[in-house]
Amino acid sequence: MSHLAPEQKSGLPDIALLNGMVNEVLLLARQQGATASEASISYGDGLSVSVRMGEVETLEFNRDRGMSVTVYFGQSKGSASTSDWSKAALEESVRAACTIARHTSEDEYAGLADVDLLARDIPDLDLYHPWGIPAEQAIVLARNCELAARDEDTRISNSDGATVSSYQGLSAYGNSNDFIGGYAGSRHSISCAVIAGEGDEMQRDYWYDVSRNSAQLQSAEVIGRMAAQRTVRRLNSRRLGTRTASVLYVPELARGLLGHFSSAIRGSRLYRKSSFLLDKLDQRVFPEHVNIYERPHIPQALASAPFDNEGVQTKDKDIVSDGILRSYILGSYAARKLGMQTTGNAGGLHNMCIEPGQYGFDDLVRNMGTGLVVTELMGQGVNYVTGDYSRGAAGFWIEGGEIQYPVEEITIAGKLGEMFMNMQKPGNDVDARGSIRCGSILVEGMTVAGE
Repeated sequence: MSHLAPEQKSGLPDIALLNGMVNEVLLLARQQGATASEASISYGDGLSVSVRMGEVETLEFNRDRGMSVTVYFGQSKGSASTSDWSKAALEESVRAACTIARHTSEDEYAGLADVDLLARDIPDLDLYHPWGIPAEQAIVLARNCELAARDEDTRISNSDGATVSSYQGLSAYGNSNDFIGGYAGSRHSISCAVIAGEGDEMQRDYWYDVSRNSAQLQSAEVIGRMAAQRTVRRLNSRRLGTRTASVLYVPELARGLLGHFSSAIRGSRLYRKSSFLLDKLDQRVFPEHVNIYERPHIPQALASAPFDNEGVQTKDKDIVSDGILRSYILGSYAARKLGMQTTGNAGGLHNMCIEPGQYGFDDLVRNMGTGLVVTELMGQGVNYVTGDYSRGAAGFWIEGGEIQYPVEEITIAGKLGEMFMNMQKPGNDVDARGSIRCGSILVEGMTVAGE
């Protein structure tokens, strides 16, 4: 017998259905002798349409659901999962998890999150805004987006297409410490990528927007025009000779630089001693003007969550204040390995923000004087053990505080520890399209290698 009840008008099951299934799985685990258990249930559906050169290239409807359960027999752990919500499948998954746990060695750090840290007051963060856009309308939007790009400039010679996507989902988590909670969320996006040609040269670039609320997306036409403008401005790119220079990361790439920082302070890297920021807690890792914090309860933000993947209450916290590292990013297991307490980050960060400065992007370019603006990064050249950083890049060369010409086929390199210490106050051009919110970031003294 399936647990899938009649769907509401929104297209999602009632949260009570998922909570009931979680409770059923926890009861099954207890009946089979588990001393503790946790389970999560998820359901989601979505639509994605891609148009290229005016023709529909892909039209996808997706619907997925799943259940995962983890059981503990003392300090021995076993996990199993299924995409089948039938009673028989749930029972079989619990049995499989219990069998694994009975044959697994004990791990003194395994177990549920501490009871007193679990979320008991779950706020409504306004994360669910279903779009309900029919496929026909999504196709029209995608076509309008691509057409706006192709009409923007005669040098736009080809297209990688425009895509309109919509997703809504519902999840519930519970454990045998009398916790259960769930909430719905949505995520919608429009994107476009086009190709410009001049002579024998070809360049490609893109633009996009993403939001939980479709009403807050930039228009399809604006996104298309932005994609075209970004592409055309890369024509007539040059290469640079090797030099030391200031590098200004645009916001959508500055987010990645902060992502390297967050990866280096994650518990799994720390207890494995594979991070260049090992044992740096309460030490200076940025200049005094850098402040980084987590704000998990921003309404409608893409990474907001009332609790983490273990049911621990999420809270505002300082990660870096006055340049000093104040907190690692930990779930319960990593925290116990390190002799610390979870920071409510099982499953990741929830809206990491860096405090913006007073200057916008144009001001930062003028103040930089001479240097490189990076608008594209390639490759994965980051070593978290040593902090070595080397990425392929493209962007614009700056002299006299003004853009001179586009550049490509270059490499930017440095040591992340030194790069963080050479970071200037971030720009106020904050990009909120992700789990990390930041403006442009200027880093002095990097190696730029080209010809």
